[in-house]
Amino acid sequence: MTLSLPRQPSSVTRARHVLTTLLSLTDTAEDCRGHLAVLITEACANAVMHADPDSPVDITILIDDAVCLLEVGNRGSTPNGAGLHAELPAPLTVGGRGLPLIAALADTATFVAGQPDQVLLRITKHFIDVPTSPIR
Repeated sequence: MTLSLPRQPSSVTRARHVLTTLLSLTDTAEDCRGHLAVLITEACANAVMHADPDSPVDITILIDDAVCLLEVGNRGSTPNGAGLHAELPAPLTVGGRGLPLIAALADTATFVAGQPDQVLLRITKHFIDVPTSPIR
């Protein structure tokens, strides 16, 4: 599913409701649904806060049997030093926790190249634990 929502706070809620509705059609575990709700909320909130004025927030949600892919994009520029391994800010700092939270809850999360002046955050979350190869 692809959505293009206006750059306003209510779009964050709409995106989360769409994802929640789509996940209700699957047998995804409740804790995974909760993680995905936080992931889309944080990604969309960042897009709403940091996008260029009058830029829509573009959202893609792909769900299959094993994984959910979320892409949140907007017109703007990738924040300086906005790696997804950013450290948490000082405890009394307002804001700045979105990207570290996304990095902690997602299986993968990265800014990907898009059109010029576009920011695109791609997030994946597996519905089941992905088995790792034993170390030999």
